[in-house]
Amino acid sequence: MSEKRLLVVDDEPEFGELVRKVAVGLGYEARVATSGHEFQDAYREMNPTMIVMDMVMPEMDGNELVLWLMEQRYAAHLIIITGYSPDYAKDARVLAEFNGLRSVTTLTKPIGLAKLREALSVDYQVA
Repeated sequence: MSEKRLLVVDDEPEFGELVRKVAVGLGYEARVATSGHEFQDAYREMNPTMIVMDMVMPEMDGNELVLWLMEQRYAAHLIIITGYSPDYAKDARVLAEFNGLRSVTTLTKPIGLAKLREALSVDYQVA
């Protein structure tokens, strides 16, 4: 198993695949989930060292997933993305930080490749 493991959750498969390809180019083992439940299953299987999470998804939104991650004692880097109001991502960041997650980045779609590479290149901590 790779030392750098990225899990992406986004209900837009094309965006998730873009993030996966960029991450693989940066040396990550990367996997994409398109729903909250698929994300939870993948999380248990791969123990990611970084997560890229869309905020607005059907079935389970980013805030619910942040709370679930806190229950799992996730402590590595989290990138929260939204294509809607940046306030959605900022609120989720506050929730994550309030619950003890120290390394949270927020981004707004559309995201340029350079910005995405920069966010994925942070000095992460293995959970």
